Parts: sequence; C-alpha cells; structure tokens
Amino acid sequence: MKRGWLIVAVLAAAGCAQTVRLDPPAPEGAAATACQALAAKLPATIEGLARTETDPVSPYTAVWGAGEIALRCGVARPAAMEPTAEVSDVNGVGWFADPARPTLFTSVNREAYVEVTISANHQPGSVLVDLAEPIKATIP
Repeated sequence: MKRGWLIVAVLAAAGCAQTVRLDPPAPEGAAATACQALAAKLPATIEGLARTETDPVSPYTAVWGAGEIALRCGVARPAAMEPTAEVSDVNGVGWFADPARPTLFTSVNREAYVEVTISANHQPGSVLVDLAEPIKATIP
C-alpha cells in the first residue's frame, strides 16, 4: 500500500499531466471555424488551475484542473432554454444558466454555443469573466 502512495507522490512531483475524458461536440461551418479560433485564445490557467489534456484531443474542448472547469465549443442550443429564459451578461457575453444543472453555463447569441461546466469549488462569475474576452474575440 505504501508503495502505491510513493508512485503517486513521485508522479505528482514530476509534474505528470492528467488527462480528462470529455466528449467533443461536432460543430460545422462557421461554428467550427469560430471554435477553432477560440481554442487558440483560451487562457492557460483559470482560478489557479492549469489547462489539462483532454481525451480525445479536440479543438472543441478544454479542461482546467482535474475536470473542475470544462469547456465544449459548438454544442447544440440548450434544450432547457425557453425563448423567455433569463440570460446574464458577463463582460459582454450572454450566459444561460440551466436551472436543472446549476454547474452548467452556456454562452448564447453567438455563432457557436459554448458550454462551460464549473465545479462547486469555484466561483462561476470569475470563471466566466476569464472566458469572456477570448469568446468575444473569436466568436461573432
């Protein structure tokens, strides 16, 4: 048992990257182009969490930490979003918060929908602020 802990400690000390499984969406056309541009502009860290590799590797997904913050670009319009749904503006980006899934936020009113899942350990407002500039710069 102690040997297993030693291996974990050595791997952590060596800075071995984690890989997080995240199913990528399959956007097409202008949405795909915008999502690829977004991938190049996303921050290396959010709320002190470093960007982590995803499995499979995709320009349409990004993860920070051990999956604490996950982004999928080019998703479908949220099914729960009614025409009269409330959308919050965070630094010029409109976000729909799914009432049934309080950790899920989707940017709306743009060429591509961007879905962000934020664990309860993080403040959604600061995460969405960090993502606002790259989204505004790449997704019309």
